[in-house]
Amino acid sequence: MEYRPLGTTGLQVSLITLGTMTWGEQNSETDAHRQIELALDHGVNLIDVAEMYPVPPLPETQGETERIVGSWLRSAPGNRQRALIATKATGPIHDPQRPSHIRGGRNHFDQASLAEALDGSLKRLGTDYVDLYQLHWPDRRTNFFGQLGYRWDDTPDDSVPIEETLVALKGFIDAGKVRYIGLSNETPWGLARFIAAAERLGLPRVASIQNPYSLLNRSFEVGLAEFSQRDRVGLLAYSPLGMGVLSGKYLGGARPEGARLTLFERFIRYSNPQAQAATSEYVALAQRHGLSSAQLALAYVNSRPFVTTNIIGATTLAQLQENLDSIKLTLSDEILVEIEAIHTRWPNPAP
Repeated sequence: MEYRPLGTTGLQVSLITLGTMTWGEQNSETDAHRQIELALDHGVNLIDVAEMYPVPPLPETQGETERIVGSWLRSAPGNRQRALIATKATGPIHDPQRPSHIRGGRNHFDQASLAEALDGSLKRLGTDYVDLYQLHWPDRRTNFFGQLGYRWDDTPDDSVPIEETLVALKGFIDAGKVRYIGLSNETPWGLARFIAAAERLGLPRVASIQNPYSLLNRSFEVGLAEFSQRDRVGLLAYSPLGMGVLSGKYLGGARPEGARLTLFERFIRYSNPQAQAATSEYVALAQRHGLSSAQLALAYVNSRPFVTTNIIGATTLAQLQENLDSIKLTLSDEILVEIEAIHTRWPNPAP
């Protein structure tokens, strides 16, 4: 396993992170515990969860993923020291497609709401602290989760000022409940404001940003990758397989039994005609070189210098093993050139 620095924290995190959002929905507690052990055996040292998980977010399952991780932490002495734990606070609801059942919909990033979120996560996880506490999406109305085109909105903005949010997060760090903080689904403007506020006011600095990144969505490169180099805020890349699309298993309209896109329509942005066309070319490229298409897609993410860690998820141990083995694959210059050619033909088809 390769390890990379988590921002300026001094922590070294594995290039592969274990994602969890199927646990409690598509995966049982037993499945999840087996995944954790397999991942740790391969050198993975970071597990990423969220207050909202599993996905799709439902009132009857909300928090189950954290509870499952908590049951693993309690299952053997010393487990808490074997892994770094990252979780995320649910953001405010700006449209009906996002969950309104979490904390009664009181999801702004103010002191009271964040304290309720963090204490709930710690209770479910059964730990006194988390290593990385992330804001799951921005408090304000802006672009994320596949939204294209900035939506100019002149209605009064009820979002909590970034400075106020950072003060609340500092309190958690001072209390020993959080070690480091990060953002998720954030924009260049938002990240810049968080960095500037921290520097101006002596508040905690964000260590990372968890955004989508894959062969189907390289938009991070346009406005955010430069922050990784110049301000040392690395990417925790999620959906590196485009919800499994880049494995090729959905090509030709296939819908394998039990697969995520078969079960849930909410991920349709990963299977639009443009994404399917691009995926066909990436799969063909992998086949020409005798490679697994999933491993080619993951190896590309692994190879990017602005990526701190690649968050992989799986519903079976076989899938997880294949994904973990992507760490062994180094893409040749020839393959990288061919990837760029496909990207030019089909740029960011699944944002």
